Amino acid sequence: MNRARRLWERVPAPVVDIVLVAAAAVDIRANLWDDTTLGIALATLGCAALAFRRRFPLGVFLLTLPIALTQPVAVAPLVALFTLAERSRNRTLLAVCVAVTAVANSIPWPLAGLTEVGRTMTLVAFVYGLATAAAPVLIAQLLQTHRDLARRLFEIEEAREHERALHAQAALARERAQLAREMHDVVSHQVSLIAVRAGALQVAAKDADAKEAAHTIRSLSVTTLDELRTMVTLLRASGGNTTGLTPQPTLADLAKLVESSGTHVELSGELPPAVGTPAQRALYRTVQEALTNVRKHAPGARAWAELWQDGDDVGVTVTNTAPTRPSLSLPGSQHGLVGLRERADILHGTLEAGPTEEGGYRVRLRIPLNAD
Repeated sequence: MNRARRLWERVPAPVVDIVLVAAAAVDIRANLWDDTTLGIALATLGCAALAFRRRFPLGVFLLTLPIALTQPVAVAPLVALFTLAERSRNRTLLAVCVAVTAVANSIPWPLAGLTEVGRTMTLVAFVYGLATAAAPVLIAQLLQTHRDLARRLFEIEEAREHERALHAQAALARERAQLAREMHDVVSHQVSLIAVRAGALQVAAKDADAKEAAHTIRSLSVTTLDELRTMVTLLRASGGNTTGLTPQPTLADLAKLVESSGTHVELSGELPPAVGTPAQRALYRTVQEALTNVRKHAPGARAWAELWQDGDDVGVTVTNTAPTRPSLSLPGSQHGLVGLRERADILHGTLEAGPTEEGGYRVRLRIPLNAD
């Protein structure tokens, strides 16, 4: 059925109109009762009007209505009625048109024969005409409903495709933001350490080649940090604010982080094993970012990292003294602290960061014990 319907839809509209006009003309030629000049003229006008049924469905129906008076079942009025029902949503209008068609089919023509037919046969003819006229209307309304449902299903499918596209974009945004955070937390930590070590080597080395190599390493590290900052900015701009948390690193990696930090750091305090993995990672990243900032902005400073528990909350406080020598001109854009605050917000915690009265700096993270 669907295949036949698709084939029918491929037929050009003018061809369909010509076929219908020809069919109506043949029907009238075979069944026309009124062969007077007026009857033939009205029948011809009704058949020709079918060519314009798509543009003026109601007008064409009215022009074909006289044909219903001269034939018991006429093709032209039924085709016009079908077209009108297919394009109109006015049920009252359609009901009136069906009733008018049934009346036209039941009235004897010429009217002089009305008394000869009798009321009973007229009523039977009316019921028969009513059923005949209602059939194309019901079929047309069914096709109209089918088109509406098909259009609605298409719209729903489009909405679903749009929703899937938005979901994919959101997932991509989360991955970009996560990548930006990891790049800053991990790569920046290591590259800044390289820059600090290279700067120290440049100062301490006595060989000219060693000094030049250390200067090159430090310059490349600074350039890498600057490019990394630009890349992180781009990723965060397209990645939104929401990111997921992955299982590692954990608090077990803090000691190794402190040892490789390139700064004199004292780690103290313990936390219960019940601390959730996301919370452990947030604590780790806070210490990592704070030590990175100490190396970049407070050379020669001492630092203390203290893990603590306060009721149902856990946290870490990283404090450093004032720098003892000028800081290196390493690029920075505060992305680290922004990322730490986002982590804290995701875990329903708080992050405080600011200078101390002694000229140092303090970073303090507080999050729920079972934050996830």
